[in-house]
This record gives sequence, C-alpha cells and structure tokens, in this order.
Amino acid sequence: MRTDKFLKVSRLIKRREVAKELCENGNVSINGRAAKASSEINAGDTVVLRLGRHTLTVAIHEVRPFANKEQANSLYEIISDEVSEKGE
Repeated sequence: MRTDKFLKVSRLIKRREVAKELCENGNVSINGRAAKASSEINAGDTVVLRLGRHTLTVAIHEVRPFANKEQANSLYEIISDEVSEKGE
C-alpha cells in the first residue's frame, strides 16, 4: 500500500494530502530510508514520522485498504513518541 494512503487509513495523519506533503518534505522514513508518498509500506516495517518537534516511531502490524476508528489503532504500535526541545 502507498505510504500516504496508509498514514490516512491508520489515522496517523488526518488527510492524505498532508501525508503526501510530509513525504515530499522528507519527514517520513520507512526502515531507515526516506519515503516517497508512493513508497510501498508492508506489515513488519518501521515508520518514523517527524511532525514539528514530535518524532513518532511506529511498527506496522497490518496493512488494510480501509479501517474504521477501532480497527485503525490495531494497524500499528507506537514504539516511541519523542518531543525535542525548542532549541534543537
């Protein structure tokens, strides 16, 4: 599944367009490599999202084309959620 679509389906990012912009700006990486919006994401991958001062690292458990709110939480597991200091 495309990275931008997964981020929206999993509800990690609210809108697919925002997910696409994050990928284009280099704020998303999959297994340590910069991800494009069209990069494939699979179960077992580790995704790092840089959202302002937040750095969110998640492990992907399942990839589905659609998921309701309850199912979305089971698609991934948050490994770490770090907030950097203002000056960093």
